[in-house]
Amino acid sequence: QVQLVESGGGLVQAGGSLRLSCVASGRAFSTYAMGWFRQASGKEREFVAAITWSGRDKYYGDSDEGRLTISRDNDKNTGYLQIDSLKPEDTAVYYCAARQGYYSVYDGDFEYWGQGTQVTVSS
Repeated sequence: QVQLVESGGGLVQAGGSLRLSCVASGRAFSTYAMGWFRQASGKEREFVAAITWSGRDKYYGDSDEGRLTISRDNDKNTGYLQIDSLKPEDTAVYYCAARQGYYSVYDGDFEYWGQGTQVTVSS
């Protein structure tokens, strides 16, 4: 099994940047694809980004506007999501997820989830 813990969220001013971290425990994390999702209050969870186990292939949602960078360091069992040029509409709880196999844009395909980290962007 894989356990995930997100961190790095907080209250930031619009136009700033944040780097979210997702630390994994459990053997063979490096063989798992990883994804990031977010859920704003009163809205459905939406896909943000995903990355393969090797880190070679990456996929971003169509609303990222080039502001997102997903990465991972398998030696540290950690995934990252960099968000630049933050906007108030980025405000949400951000979740990392992992699955054995290829990456996916569907939350139902991911087996393991973290508890989430709150990102709040002020205008």
